Amino acid sequence: MEKDQFDTPVTVRIDATGSLLTLRTARDTSDFLLNRWPGKRTEKHRAAIQACSDVQNGDKPPIGARRAFVAAAREAGVFADPKTANA
Repeated sequence: MEKDQFDTPVTVRIDATGSLLTLRTARDTSDFLLNRWPGKRTEKHRAAIQACSDVQNGDKPPIGARRAFVAAAREAGVFADPKTANA
């Protein structure tokens, strides 16, 4: 198991067609935040980037980055609950 891996992956919608992407690590999540983020770059977005960086540097556990990312993804309207993603 990678040191930056989430216990529970996070699924997001990546385009208008509803295509889904599952993020399993702080590294993948950071890449998404920096290169594929579809929403505005808000304070929650910046906090998620910082949290992912902290995990990659070994300063914080992955759960903090996951929580920060989910908050940003909800704010941007891209969070997809896996239980309802196919509904």
